Amino acid sequence: MSSDDTPTREIRINPIVPTESVLVSTARGMRPRKAEEKIERDNRKHVETCPFCKGNEEKTPPTIKSWPNDEEWQMRIVPNLYPVLGDDREQTSLTLGLQQVIDGYGRHEVVIDNPAHGIAMHEMDVAHLQQLFILYHQRMKELYTSDPRLKYVLVFKNFGPAAGASIPHTHSQIIAMPVVPQNVEDEVTNSRNYYNKHNQCVFCSLIDEALTYEATIYDRESSEIRRKIDVGQYVIEKGKRFIAIKPFASRFEWEVHILPLHHEADFMDANEEELEEFAGMLKRTMQRLDHVIGGAQYNFFMHSIPHGKDYDDCQNSYHWHLEICPRTSIPTGFELGSGLFVSTISPEDAAKQLREVEL
Repeated sequence: MSSDDTPTREIRINPIVPTESVLVSTARGMRPRKAEEKIERDNRKHVETCPFCKGNEEKTPPTIKSWPNDEEWQMRIVPNLYPVLGDDREQTSLTLGLQQVIDGYGRHEVVIDNPAHGIAMHEMDVAHLQQLFILYHQRMKELYTSDPRLKYVLVFKNFGPAAGASIPHTHSQIIAMPVVPQNVEDEVTNSRNYYNKHNQCVFCSLIDEALTYEATIYDRESSEIRRKIDVGQYVIEKGKRFIAIKPFASRFEWEVHILPLHHEADFMDANEEELEEFAGMLKRTMQRLDHVIGGAQYNFFMHSIPHGKDYDDCQNSYHWHLEICPRTSIPTGFELGSGLFVSTISPEDAAKQLREVEL
């Protein structure tokens, strides 16, 4: 519900990918329903049977990369034991009439991002989170240069059963694939089209609007205020180099995006100093989310410009970013059938609650 207690019911178009829409219906949040069960976090530092805990290294495939070293590791990358893509066998692509098959070649790796079994991301220190993203940076570069068949490297984290995490020990994943995912391709294509028309990155335009734009829309007949947009009402936090924003068309009720404040297309161009500020903003964002919704189960994933000659002309139009998507509800038949995400909390109110958390 909006701040004036008037229910909101409107379809919002995603300005990055206009074919994606979100139905903001705050009245839906008032319907009777069973309260969401909070996830009981396992706060133990070590679990004897956990394959990701220190001392159980033999329960995982051999280490690919570790930091600072294999013996005293604070982070460790291993092959996923049950990969969605792999390089163990090579098959040719097939076309069977209208049915097309592309070889499921790729790499699927697990990043054990902390030796402490039950630690949450908002509890990790900034230096550790900075090093985690440096590790992602290094591994992405290694994967891109290892095989020209790999077209895209995706970094993501699932936290909690509702987000798809099968092991409670904190971890994230890296998947290198032979195709660019369609949602990334849609972002790249639409941002390229916007740049060709306006000579500016659409992500940069959204940041500029979030920091400078305000408007009041009145009803023609009654002259009552229909909508008021205040400067900064979607901004959760602004730093020297990064900004955390609540999307205007949020697919998930507490979704937050973190972007470089100034234009940067490729995550792999970020330096260690930048990643230190990024890590601090990520930690504070996760603290805000934990404070407001408590025990959040979430996915986060990083979108960066794809590599390859097909995307050489996108350096000025695309903007890397991290999307954090807390999972506070289960998609309904309407959402699955229509492709229209439903949010029962207005993004404006969600942003206000997150912004007002005292850290």
